[in-house]
Amino acid sequence: MTNTIEISPIVDNYIAVWGIADPAERAKAVAELWTGHGIEYVEGNQYVGHTALTERVAEAHEAFVANATYTASGGDDATVHGDIVSFTIRLDHAQGEDAGETAWSARVFLVLDEDGRVREDYQLTVKPLAA
Repeated sequence: MTNTIEISPIVDNYIAVWGIADPAERAKAVAELWTGHGIEYVEGNQYVGHTALTERVAEAHEAFVANATYTASGGDDATVHGDIVSFTIRLDHAQGEDAGETAWSARVFLVLDEDGRVREDYQLTVKPLAA
């Protein structure tokens, strides 16, 4: 089970997927990270399967990262319990007087399958974006 799986690459790949600009590379990264029936729960929404997850990641990328407003970071506080991985993900200001400061953060809980792929993904907002 996950006791034999290295957690750092999973967390690193999860954070990195939000910054992938190329649609084909992004879809490949989603397929490698989540199971075929993987599901993400965030802000009252759920996204099931590779197609929905790829669209979700693309929308977030376009809204927050593609325009160089934010960078996705975090994951340096990952903890593991059985098949559950938990860590913080952040959107940090990428430029301007607030560069480097956190604009949004969430606690992420990933439930992994026996191969270390994400079956369930829960993002619980800790610091919402300013209106």
